[in-house]
Amino acid sequence: MYPEISLGATCLGQGRCRFLVWAPRAQKVEVRLVWPAERLVPLEKNSQGYHHAFVQKVESSTQYLFRLDGDTERPDPASRFQPGGVHAPSEVVSGDFPWNDACWFGLPLEDYILYELHVGAFTSEGTFDAVIPHLGSLKELGITAVELMPVAQFPGNRNWGYDGTYPYAVQNSYGGPQGLKRLVNACHHNGMAVVMDVVYNHLGPEGNYLSDFGPYFTDQYKTPWGTAVNFDGPHSDNVRRFFIENALYWVTEFHIDALRIDAVHAIFDFSAKAFLEELALAVHQQAKHLNRRIHIIAESALNDPRLVRPRALGGYNLDAQWNDDFHHALHTLLTGERFGYYQDFGKLRHLTKAYRDGFVYSGDYSAFRQCRHGNSSRDIPARRFVVFAQNHDQIGNRMGGERLSTLISLEGLKLAAGSVFLSPCIPLIFMGEEYGETAPFVYFISHSDSALVENVRQGRREEFAAFKWQGDPPDPQDEKTFLQAKLNHNLRYQGHHRILFDFYKELIRIRQEIPALSVLDNDQMGVREEENENVIILSRWGASGDVVVIFNFKKAQATVNVFLSSGRWKKRLDSAEKRWLGPGSRMAHDIVSNGQVALTLQPHAVILLINEKE
Repeated sequence: MYPEISLGATCLGQGRCRFLVWAPRAQKVEVRLVWPAERLVPLEKNSQGYHHAFVQKVESSTQYLFRLDGDTERPDPASRFQPGGVHAPSEVVSGDFPWNDACWFGLPLEDYILYELHVGAFTSEGTFDAVIPHLGSLKELGITAVELMPVAQFPGNRNWGYDGTYPYAVQNSYGGPQGLKRLVNACHHNGMAVVMDVVYNHLGPEGNYLSDFGPYFTDQYKTPWGTAVNFDGPHSDNVRRFFIENALYWVTEFHIDALRIDAVHAIFDFSAKAFLEELALAVHQQAKHLNRRIHIIAESALNDPRLVRPRALGGYNLDAQWNDDFHHALHTLLTGERFGYYQDFGKLRHLTKAYRDGFVYSGDYSAFRQCRHGNSSRDIPARRFVVFAQNHDQIGNRMGGERLSTLISLEGLKLAAGSVFLSPCIPLIFMGEEYGETAPFVYFISHSDSALVENVRQGRREEFAAFKWQGDPPDPQDEKTFLQAKLNHNLRYQGHHRILFDFYKELIRIRQEIPALSVLDNDQMGVREEENENVIILSRWGASGDVVVIFNFKKAQATVNVFLSSGRWKKRLDSAEKRWLGPGSRMAHDIVSNGQVALTLQPHAVILLINEKE
């Protein structure tokens, strides 16, 4: 249940506002109202270190700071809005909004077709409101869920979002809380769920004042981004409350349908009841209270199936997790790259295993990590995995931010799309992928601390060392790096970009229409590889008919013997056809099979055959 007493500033109506802050390190806390009129109001402290007060004559848009022990002044850790940025006063925000999604109850996760976007780079305006006119195009494509990269307040006006320092405050330059609500409302009006990317493993370095209030962090562990959040040490109950209440805030106040939890491998927690388990339980209980489907999706580098196992089987009961192994297996086959973490992949059997089992590395030795990695996910249903050919990390963590559209041919792009959308997993598109956007997506920041900026630059150089790319990465602080990442939506209507968009649209339509594809069950699937021909054959079956998908990862024609049950089969999709700007198909539209059929595929082609039952 959503807490009755929420952290931060809560408007109670009739000019009354409740302030609540956890600050055990301060003996005395006062709220200093700075606009529209100056006032200093003392807060009352309880035994757990919470300071609170009911204050009269405080309306929405009032700006304030917390004064700690009569000296240090800081914004509210649970600020709902930072109109002047991470160092400026917080603003009281009313929860009032004219929602018109009362009949929206969310979507089953297996119906999600995810579209990941960065609000700042998706449009020239870089705001929530500017996204709304594009929802029609996404709906036409077949998208059912818009996934927003983090929108919690970060320094400046350009950032990936993973440097956020106010988990409750919606980024001011994007349009603040009202702008986000308008976008969510519009998505629901168009039948699309909204996924919020949240970061609970660290806070950004600039504007991070949590340590002035209490032991939010611990020196026991280190993350790649600095000190770890205190999820299992002294006072960790109140730290957990801060982040769990944040998750409930998003799903309740903003009607968010799912949370994507960033890099959970950097959430260090050795307690008997893990923070992630407690988070999932709280969100799922709130979903029942709200009568909506709400999901938790994790990103993890551990290949640990416990994340999505039911609690009764010792798991955390998260709803799904990203599968980077699928991406790496697919990427290496398409590009031939074998440096950095790609050195662990490159064989056809890797992608075959990703289809069949989920994780490729399930206790196997990893040359990149120089140790065994992962655990078996064979018992985990395919609907628990999110798969992709591209995402913000896999593009942005390349030195030049190159998209697949600049690395492989159109035939390869269609093969990549087919590999994702004809899988039994939940598919994700990164913004612009659907039409072959060419704008690079490189990491960008707008910090005000010159020393911090230089540290980020140096960190990027070191990060790319294992990949042996030549030259220096683009300057993340340079505004040009950000501006170059903005999409050119007009490409969608031009030449091969238009054809690729139509191909994605057709793939999504087929996936949703054919029962054997729309049911995300790897128990009703078979997969094998023809290593000599570099071909994967994926069979899926259902009550109304069977399908066979053939992926040719060879740069030449391939001929393979495929088992097709006796009867008439129809070619439902062939990426080599002229209509998709392919070289022309080598396969008949109708195939009569007595069991085994020899089929010839064009280079980098994906073909879907269907046998509908009477």
